[in-house]
Amino acid sequence: MSGLAVNPAAPADVLLELLAPEHEDAWSALAGRRASFPGEVAAAIVAHPDVRVRKALARNPYADPEVRGLLVDDPEWIVRGWLAGRPDRNRPVRPLPDWVIDRMLTTYDNDCLSELFSSRQIPFRVQLSFPRHPVASVRRYALNVWGSLTAAERAALLDDPHPEVRAAARNDLRRRQEEDDEGAMERRLGPLPAPRNHGTTHILVNCRLSGKVVDWLVNDPDRDSAWTLAHNYSTPPDVVASLVDHPDPGVRRALAARDGLPPALVEILARDHDPRVRTEVSLRPELSEDERAAIDYVVEPDQYTGVPWEPHASAPADPAVSAAQARSGHPLRRRRAATDPALPTELVTLLAHDDDAGVRLRLAHHHPAAPPHLLLDCYLSHPGPDHHRALLTEHPNFPTTGLGGRFATADTPAERHLALLDPDLAADAAERLTHDTDAAVRAGAAAHPRLPAARLTALLDDTELGPHAAANPALPATVMRDLLS
Repeated sequence: MSGLAVNPAAPADVLLELLAPEHEDAWSALAGRRASFPGEVAAAIVAHPDVRVRKALARNPYADPEVRGLLVDDPEWIVRGWLAGRPDRNRPVRPLPDWVIDRMLTTYDNDCLSELFSSRQIPFRVQLSFPRHPVASVRRYALNVWGSLTAAERAALLDDPHPEVRAAARNDLRRRQEEDDEGAMERRLGPLPAPRNHGTTHILVNCRLSGKVVDWLVNDPDRDSAWTLAHNYSTPPDVVASLVDHPDPGVRRALAARDGLPPALVEILARDHDPRVRTEVSLRPELSEDERAAIDYVVEPDQYTGVPWEPHASAPADPAVSAAQARSGHPLRRRRAATDPALPTELVTLLAHDDDAGVRLRLAHHHPAAPPHLLLDCYLSHPGPDHHRALLTEHPNFPTTGLGGRFATADTPAERHLALLDPDLAADAAERLTHDTDAAVRAGAAAHPRLPAARLTALLDDTELGPHAAANPALPATVMRDLLS
């Protein structure tokens, strides 16, 4: 029943019957793993009396956000909370529709909204609209993107007609000003030596330091104190210069990434005996390409294993910076450019043929126009875990034609899996792969629409492959209805 619940060809009447109490074991698959729903099925899930069904849809990472959004006014707090949270941390998240976000922002409690803001389901462009929202509580959330607001928008918030928004904006501005006030920060820090915790670390790393605090950090034997001084923007120049010979390479590496580092110190660190320090220096934005090339930096193989970060949820990259990085002779700068999903076609073409595997890998994971040959090549050579490699096959440009003939008899399961993506896979190959030594390949073959009818029917009684056979879109609707009875 769970296999039938995710069968993309299952008719609406079959799916509706699966929502009956006698099929509750299939509810999680139907509402939580199915990618698309006939309208009447979506409506039935949203109105289902059992909260487990509605919760499953709320966190379904495959469903259209518009369908998930139908639960926005669910009577149960837990369903609304699950809708606000990220559906799956191992997959890129798609943004919720604007109307759903607006409904949440104006009706949800703080706990649900906390989930929403950390879920990355709110597009950055929507956050930029908060200062102009008619509801005061939403305008207050504009403080989260204060640095991206215009001067006029900031001024409007500081003089907002609602007293709570006005007070919040002024308090936030006061806090920002105090972070650049060494006396205020010293008072916040309290008696020295200060305890090591998250709050004091934030102050010491990000806020202006008084001379008294600097002296304490300079004389403190704790390794983190030197690292803090290397990071803090207000560290006096003479103290910064003294760190260039610090015995901890982690401190020197932090120094090498510091904004506004004097050229003389850059030159010293460019000759550092630790390759990680030299490499950090080589990435400094003010260096020319010739100056970078003169540094003996090291480029490690890219062990990229992360889920692509959702570009809709963050401020877009500077096109000029991305273009300069893409044309750089430094592979690590080109890797940074390759993560920009707005990179123009000319530069995508350039980086798709880059001689650095890390550049190609990141472009494949991040760019919506990554070319088919790149996606396939990166799948075959992927250094990360299988579930991240598999994300490449979901890219709309991933090639499928001809994969069956090329990979059905390949040596590795990951390559044989590619054969199952071919819609024209030979029937005999599909049948043979249902006997494969790898369980995932067997499962994929059982669900392939080119599997011969006789083998498909036989697999319905197979303990292991029966659920996958029931998910096969080639299964006749009459057989699906028979399975229900």
